[in-house]
Amino acid sequence: MWRKKHSQHVLKERGHWGSKVEFLLATAGNIVGLGNVWRFPYLCYKNGGGAFLVPYLVFIVTCGVPLFLLETTIGQYTQEGAVTCWRKMCPLAQGIGYGEQLIQLYNCMTYIIILSWALFYLVFSFNSTLPWSTCDNYWNTANCVDVTIRNHTNHTKGTAAATEFWERRVLNISGGIEEIGSIRWEVLLCLLAMWVICYFSIWKGVKSTGKVVYFTATFPYVMLLILLIRGVTLPGARQGVEFYLLPELSRLTDPQVWMEACSQIFFSYSLGVGTLTVLGSYNTHSNNCYKDCLLLCLLNSCTSVVAGFAVFSVLGFMAHEQGVPVSEVAESGPGLAFVAYPQAVAMMPLPQVWAVCFFLMIILLGLDSHFVGIEEVMTSVSDMFPTVMRRAGRREFFLLLFCLTCFSLQLVMITEGGMYIFQIFDYYACSGACILFLCVFESLTVGWIFGAERLYGIIADMTGERVNPFFKICWLFVTPLISVGSFIYSLVEYKPLTFNRFYVYPTWAYVWGWAMAVSSIMQVPGWALYKLSTTTGTLSQRLHRLCWPEPPDRSQTLTRETMLPQTIEENDA
Repeated sequence: MWRKKHSQHVLKERGHWGSKVEFLLATAGNIVGLGNVWRFPYLCYKNGGGAFLVPYLVFIVTCGVPLFLLETTIGQYTQEGAVTCWRKMCPLAQGIGYGEQLIQLYNCMTYIIILSWALFYLVFSFNSTLPWSTCDNYWNTANCVDVTIRNHTNHTKGTAAATEFWERRVLNISGGIEEIGSIRWEVLLCLLAMWVICYFSIWKGVKSTGKVVYFTATFPYVMLLILLIRGVTLPGARQGVEFYLLPELSRLTDPQVWMEACSQIFFSYSLGVGTLTVLGSYNTHSNNCYKDCLLLCLLNSCTSVVAGFAVFSVLGFMAHEQGVPVSEVAESGPGLAFVAYPQAVAMMPLPQVWAVCFFLMIILLGLDSHFVGIEEVMTSVSDMFPTVMRRAGRREFFLLLFCLTCFSLQLVMITEGGMYIFQIFDYYACSGACILFLCVFESLTVGWIFGAERLYGIIADMTGERVNPFFKICWLFVTPLISVGSFIYSLVEYKPLTFNRFYVYPTWAYVWGWAMAVSSIMQVPGWALYKLSTTTGTLSQRLHRLCWPEPPDRSQTLTRETMLPQTIEENDA
């Protein structure tokens, strides 16, 4: 009797979103992140402008939306985190959840470093003179070029003031990964501030997360709108926008263009890392996850396209002011956020205003993606050990311990040689190849073992409406085939990581990077072999047992809607 009551008490503590809006905002905050602003626009211009939208749309339909719906449905149906959901659906595939947890842990190690750099820039944006706009600072060299001075002949010589601020003031970067150097104490304070904000955003679980996202998921759109209006009114903006979207149809024959479109979908939709499963697990059973997924996917892709206008209108202005082609100022990733865009802002009237808007947008875009990632880890661990983690105060303590551990391990990334370590994590541990591998087995497991038809029926049961049959075809054939092909292509076209196109890492660094990449991939076969070896019976009996969903806890009150499929069959019989 005590066990029964205790089990019910644990389940009640898990909770749900306070409202549907909270789920939508939290998910939007998770999927709409830095990649929409600094990766999509660059990929678009680099891979044929408007022509890039063709493969982009193809992969949205065949991979993005089907996997988005699959992961959200799994969470809502099982009401479990990224690991225990697979225990319920297909115990043999439990390694998928562990692999997703590892990738999420690696993400937690890198993503917040970017936010600390953005906070560093935000603080300096309040100076009367932006420090990355002039060459009379102590960190500048004799080769520094002040781009705010309209002397076009000198802009191609030397190093821009914004570049020197980034490399010599923010990073003070060393000569290589072997030269770690000292900690950048100002960046350390920014990193600490970001961790404090993240902790108090999620320390009460969805109760606090659901309230914080009302600001963190909506305010970046206000900033983006302001920057878009400002950008398109600048001289040269049209040149930048044309460069961004002018289609080159000949690029559609390049497989690299298709590969980059595919990887962008997997990154920007947060597929294969477990966050969608966890966010969906806090929905009520009857929530219409089908309509939610279509709406959120549309929002994400539209944001990427609009962000491209905001970014390239400003880059067009900078190219116009310097008298150079847009291709010479276009950047991606940190190069856009911390060099190209700040440099362009410095050339505008009232540069402090636009700098504050931009870096505030970067911080908020990244912040909710980061704390949702941490929430995914916390929820998954809590669901794995509910009797331990759901006692009063345990979650808060474990979250604090987790944040402190990550913060301590990140100290090496904010040293003078930290950028090299940051790139190793970003390029290998959080690579698209790892995510593609997990998504292959995710779609195969649900489509062929759990059953695409069964999932199709579950969605209809939960939402009250039939999903387009095309999704079943994707889960069974299209999505796994595209994911496998993309995974193989990424391995074939692999190029060793370099820094600034000239620094080659030592051999041990590449070995370390590959070890982190393989660590998440090996979770799938590793846990499958472990489950097979520890389950009793013949091989066929073990496979049958491990490929069927686990029966629900008999201590719970069951309804037809909460029963797993085989339980319904037993009950009907």
